[in-house]
Amino acid sequence: MTEEFLHYIWKFKLFDVDSGVVSGESFEVIEPGTHNFDSGPDFLNARIKIEDTVWAGNVEIHIRSSDWFSHGHQNDMAYDNVVLHVVFVDDKPVRRKNDELIPTLELNGKFSDALYNRYQYFLSSRQWIPCEKFIHRAGRFIINNQLDRLLVERLEEKSEAVLDRLKVNGNNWEQTFYEFLARNFGFKVNSTPFEMTAKSLPLIYLGKHKDNLLQIEAMLFGQAGFLDEEVEDDEYYMKLGKEYLFLKKKFGLIPVDRHLWRFMRLRPSNFPTIRLSQFANLIHRSSHLFSKLLGIEKFPDLIPLFDVSVSDYWQTHYTFGKESAKQSKKLGKSAVHLIMINTIIPFLFVYGKLKNEQKYIDRALIFLDQLPGEFNAIIRKWEELGMSTRTAYNTQALLQLKNAYCNRKRCLQCSIGNELLKETVGK
Repeated sequence: MTEEFLHYIWKFKLFDVDSGVVSGESFEVIEPGTHNFDSGPDFLNARIKIEDTVWAGNVEIHIRSSDWFSHGHQNDMAYDNVVLHVVFVDDKPVRRKNDELIPTLELNGKFSDALYNRYQYFLSSRQWIPCEKFIHRAGRFIINNQLDRLLVERLEEKSEAVLDRLKVNGNNWEQTFYEFLARNFGFKVNSTPFEMTAKSLPLIYLGKHKDNLLQIEAMLFGQAGFLDEEVEDDEYYMKLGKEYLFLKKKFGLIPVDRHLWRFMRLRPSNFPTIRLSQFANLIHRSSHLFSKLLGIEKFPDLIPLFDVSVSDYWQTHYTFGKESAKQSKKLGKSAVHLIMINTIIPFLFVYGKLKNEQKYIDRALIFLDQLPGEFNAIIRKWEELGMSTRTAYNTQALLQLKNAYCNRKRCLQCSIGNELLKETVGK
């Protein structure tokens, strides 16, 4: 037995309400109260009726009533207004400071065995998700409502990192957006060194030389640690090195370590050298990129912002000093979509929240619904279970469901899990 399960039983009144409190008095739940996830009693502002008296106050829940004392509640005034103590086993009377007995409801034997057995099944399940055999019975309405809530939850979580970095950057949205954009240009494999490079090279420095692509590439490649190599007979490499030495001294720059970057098991088109050149071209072409983003109201108008390729040198190279067949190496459609999902959408959302402007929040959600869904191992499995993965709106919510709920077996906090548990009541 867990307190979490008892919380669930109480919250949804999934017990025999006619069984009375321990003292044998008649009992009715008028309002179970608001679930409290902070310190203090478990449910606040509950209303219950014992015999002919209606009580308003808080409810505390334990496995055993003696847990009241092991948790130290007898010494905490916050618990003195508890009007009901809900327990699985009543093994010790509990009193208020004035020695008045707190009514106790014992739940042992007062709820469905089928309900508890399914809960235990979910907890012990080794399937991909605990409810894998039952999820199709939850119903589309329940599933869609849960996914809507989880999408917002995922965006809220992503917002925290943005807000933290905004504080560090003195509320500079352009600098913060530039740092997150850089991180996502590195995608999963090189996200950390890309972000470190951006943080070591403030956007204002690049802005002073934004009309000169060579200098922008010199600063980015230099700060990334790629200009410390021995490369012979490469005129472009020598030009970058010369420019970087001047700019490094001018701005007092300290590069990141070259060894942080990964090339292994990457397609050449995804090499960090190619991504850095594409990023340099984006900076070269754009000014006040975040401000431009805020002015875009229609999804198709986002695409041209990221229609970037590499500089002439990188059309015939993947690494310094090694020539290859000529290719334009534009930023691919799937890469652009991932950048939108992981950078643009969260920034629109957090900006709308912080500025209290609903239009940006709505725009973020609309853009997600117009983006195609990602395709990875998790999404493939959701597809097999019959879930719609057509749009990024759905796939982002499904990723949140899998990672934040199913993997942690938080079935009691999931509307889908709730529905599948409640269907056992009465069986």
